[in-house]
Parts: sequence; C-alpha cells; structure tokens
Amino acid sequence: MSVAASTPEAWATLSLKALPHEPLVALLRACGGPNAVLAATRAQLLAIVPETIATRVLEPIDLDSLSATRRWLAEPAHEIVAWDDADYPRALLDLGHAPPALFFVGRRELLNRPALAIVGSRNATAQGAINARAFANALSNAGLTIVSGLAIGIDAAAHEGALDGLSSTLAVVGTGLDRVYPARNRALAHRIAQHGGLISEFPPGTPPRAMNFPRRNRLISGVARGVLVVEAAVSSGSLITARYAGEQGREVFAIPGSIHSPLSKGCHKLIRDGAKLVETAQDILEELGMGAQRESANKRAAGASTDVEASLLDALGGDTIDVDTLVSRTGMASSVVMAALTGLELSGRIAAIPGGLWQRLHRG
Repeated sequence: MSVAASTPEAWATLSLKALPHEPLVALLRACGGPNAVLAATRAQLLAIVPETIATRVLEPIDLDSLSATRRWLAEPAHEIVAWDDADYPRALLDLGHAPPALFFVGRRELLNRPALAIVGSRNATAQGAINARAFANALSNAGLTIVSGLAIGIDAAAHEGALDGLSSTLAVVGTGLDRVYPARNRALAHRIAQHGGLISEFPPGTPPRAMNFPRRNRLISGVARGVLVVEAAVSSGSLITARYAGEQGREVFAIPGSIHSPLSKGCHKLIRDGAKLVETAQDILEELGMGAQRESANKRAAGASTDVEASLLDALGGDTIDVDTLVSRTGMASSVVMAALTGLELSGRIAAIPGGLWQRLHRG
C-alpha cells in the first residue's frame, strides 16, 4: 500500500476510531493518507464509503483517550509504526486486516527479522517453564526473534529465554502500552522495552478487556513464521493463537507431554490435527528451512554460554551425574540447574541418560 506522508497523531486518531479494515483502506487510498482522511468533508467521505463509516470518521474522539495518546507519544522512545512506515512488519501486511498503526517501544529492527511465536499455559508446570525458556534461548541463538504475549507462565519464560539469546524478543500485548498486564511482569516488560520490543494495536489507556486478547493472539502468530505451543489445556487461549497461525499459513508446532497431564491435552489435540510434534529446537529449525544454521548456532550458543552453564559443564566433567549431585557441587538452586541443563541439551552439549542422569558430550 502506498500512502502519503503522515503524522503519528493522525494514525493514532484513526486507531481510536477503530474503522473496519476495507473502508479504511479505501479512504487511505482515495485521500492519500490519514491526515487527509481526517480533514475530509462529509460529501468527500460519502463518495468513498457508506454513511455509517463517514459518520464514524467525523465523530469527535473521546478527549480522555486522545489526551492519553498524546501524553504517551510525547515520551522518549514511544513510537507509532504505521502502514506507511518501512519498519511496519511486512508479515502483517501480507495477511490483510492488519492494524493501521502499531504502538511500539523498543528495537525497530526486530519487527522484520525472522521470528517464531512461543505460547502456552498461564498455569505452567515447572518443566513447562523450563522447556519454554530453553527452546526460546536455543532458537534465539539460532537467529529467530521470539514472539509471545507477556502473560505469566509459558509466555514469560519464553521472553526470559529469548532475552538471554542473540535475537531477543517481541511482546504483543492486549492493553495500551502505558500499562503492564499482568502487573507482576512489570520488570520483565521493562527489560523487553530496553532489549527487545513491546507492541500493541490498542491506544494508550486501553485496559485489559477480555475481547482484546484474541485480537492480540492473531498478531502474535501474524508476525511470526510459526507458533510453538509448549503446554496448553484444551480450553487454552494458546489454541486460538495456533488456529490463527493455521489460517495465516504459518507452521504450528507442539511439544508432547504426559497423557495424564491436563496441560498436555491441548498440545496432543494440535498434534492430532496436524501440528508438528517437536522434541528439540532443531526440529523447528529444519521445518523452517534453517537447518543449515545448526552448526553456526551451536558455536554461537557455546560462545555465549552463561556462567551457570559453564559451571554445570565443569561440574559434569566426564562423569554421569544426577541433578541433586549437580546442585550440591555448584551450590545453585535445582530450578536453575534444570533450566540450564535443558538449554545445554538443546544445544547438543550434554545428554540425558536413563536413571535421571546427565552426561557431557565431547565432540571432535
């Protein structure tokens, strides 16, 4: 789409009017940009769109909403990325029904890099969070920016793992960017704003309404090349994200789990319906045509080893050791040890062997 130069406030105003996609596209094409749309007379608008749409364009904006948006835009690093911006995610434009403007804080260059969405239950198990963190870290080191929804549980773990990788993370949220929901993820949101990116199609001041989150989910899948579901109940919103991914032509991946766990049933349903079962990060990279990056990704991951991983490798030495022994040798919490072990396994530096033991792999 080609539209004339425009102002951020004009795009924000159009977002506040929440016009349907097709009439909005028609108006922008006919008028040349959002400023011209907002300056058009009723007669000019009626020549392009039905009366109901013309009336919505001409209706005054709620002053509180407009003031909140202006205050937000006045802050440093607060931006609007609109259809006429070169950094607008091309993956969304290709889908149609893309938001005309995205409110954004963070690294704009991430918006058009290869990405994978990782989603799952808010009530994640300890192992589910470990898996999300480890997969996100491994895939981030392999060149994929990790996208998720800033929820507690799997989303938060995926963001944390990606922030420690090379390709960072994008959080797509269901509120205005002037608030953090849930509030307990405030520190994580600040880290993402500094080192990744926060995205919302909702203007500042928008509270966490239930209807907003399915809309957020379509953007999570839309900006990514695929969606990985780590843990999900059959009723989980993560299955909505997976459904959007399928409709958008994205790949859908799922990690299997115990047949006795309610949080595995959603993943098993996806697999029965055609999602690809994955056990390692490499399974995803190969499906996305990035398998050739494995060796360089492993080298980067090895070079970017955390102090925790280095300590664990030293503690393993040439022995086969259980988690309790590693906790004793390193003095680290068992949850920290398990997360690092999963990451080391995904990068091919250690292997799990029967009996709950771990062994270092020595490659030539």
